[in-house]
Amino acid sequence: MNDTIATLTLVSSTLRTLVLAGGLVFAGVALVDWAVRTRRISPFSGVARFMRMRVEPRIAGIERQVARAGGHHSSTPWWALVVYIVAALLLLAAFDLLISLLDEVMVASSLGAGGVLLLLVRWTFAFLRFALLVRIIASWLPGLSGRRWISWSFGATEWMLRPLRRVIPSIGVIDITPIVAYFALRVAQWLVETVLLAGLR
Repeated sequence: MNDTIATLTLVSSTLRTLVLAGGLVFAGVALVDWAVRTRRISPFSGVARFMRMRVEPRIAGIERQVARAGGHHSSTPWWALVVYIVAALLLLAAFDLLISLLDEVMVASSLGAGGVLLLLVRWTFAFLRFALLVRIIASWLPGLSGRRWISWSFGATEWMLRPLRRVIPSIGVIDITPIVAYFALRVAQWLVETVLLAGLR
């Protein structure tokens, strides 16, 4: 298991370098594409033809989304860069999470059944906090809340937010119950882990 974690850590480090290099290249391509779209580079030049043939078809989906949102087509390369950055950060976070999970499994297995139970408690609370964060971010972007890949967070968190809404008033149009629930989960996790750790000693 230690060898697996060491290998994944090396892969994660290499991936960070590749992602950074890819981001710099992508930023350069986005800059050139933006210059072509805004006619800072002649639309009849070889560079413009290359961008239209090779680059623009690959970001056509993002351009459609920008157009639907009422944006100008010249901003498409910058939005494509944002998509790349977000995807790269999610990929790196996934690798870090995998390494962390393997490390936790190794520690928990050394503690026996109590360690496995402690690990399950940590993962459950981590999942609930993640669902709350997804829900908070989705609430800032109303178009996202109805999407299937977001709606799971509402099902996973509504059971704890509904009772909180009865006792905690909104501040204007801002519903602060997800924030209260997030910190309440932290406290609840600390209490449960304290009890479990006391039983392991």
